[in-house]
Amino acid sequence: MLTYVDANVLIAAFRAQGAQSAAAIAVLRDPQRDILVSDALWLETMPKAQYHRQFHECAFYEGIFSLAKARVAWTDAVLKAACELALRYGLAAMDAVHVAGAMSAGADELVTGEDWNKPMLQVKELRVISLRPRP
Repeated sequence: MLTYVDANVLIAAFRAQGAQSAAAIAVLRDPQRDILVSDALWLETMPKAQYHRQFHECAFYEGIFSLAKARVAWTDAVLKAACELALRYGLAAMDAVHVAGAMSAGADELVTGEDWNKPMLQVKELRVISLRPRP
């Protein structure tokens, strides 16, 4: 199964504290999943960790990126699709980019740490699931 993960999945896995972190680690370690990453995911995780000299965090993210099945590029087509999705569902900018990137790569699912009531979880064109327990 092709699984696109968003930034809060990687951050939760790195922090390794609590149920959401355990769920994130389980997704990343699941042998039934091939993980998809993206330029947008890199932009949300790596620069801040590098700037603050969080070398263990950088190494963790680099490991995930190196083991990923594929990296989705930040392209004009992805951005155009993100704009359309943002308008259709009221998505925040980066959430729209993640959904569009996942769709462009043929992902079977997108895993997020967002609450179930967020617009990202309302997208119909792609299976979007949250690490959080369903209310």
